[in-house]
Amino acid sequence: MRKLLIALASGLIFGFGLIVSAMISPGKVLAFLDVAAPSWDPSLALVLASAVIVSALGFALGRRREAPLFAATFNGPSSRSLDKKLLSGAALFGVGWGLVGYCPGPALVALSLGAPAALVFIVAMLVGMGLFAIQEHYRAARAGAAL
Repeated sequence: MRKLLIALASGLIFGFGLIVSAMISPGKVLAFLDVAAPSWDPSLALVLASAVIVSALGFALGRRREAPLFAATFNGPSSRSLDKKLLSGAALFGVGWGLVGYCPGPALVALSLGAPAALVFIVAMLVGMGLFAIQEHYRAARAGAAL
């Protein structure tokens, strides 16, 4: 129960930070991403810089611990290589963010505040995730049949 409450509090703090920083506003995000426009808005660079600083501090403190506070072990990526799947996923994420001004976290917060455009984004995101899962299932099945 304690783990669930910590997760809930973390999510609420993250969501509040997204609201305060205006990351849930697609117009604000798109104005930041369009660096060539005369109306470029660099204010979200402060949000990015703050996130990098907080993350760096968290990783530095985490390296001093043998285990996280609320888990038995640290969970990190199993691979450190830059492969085609990672790079293409990152590119798709960036293109999607640049086209509509939403990424998953801010879209969920915006939806909870009643933004209808966020619903369209989330439905499209879930459809994409489902199609990817189906593709991976068939890819794994074909690889198993080839052995």
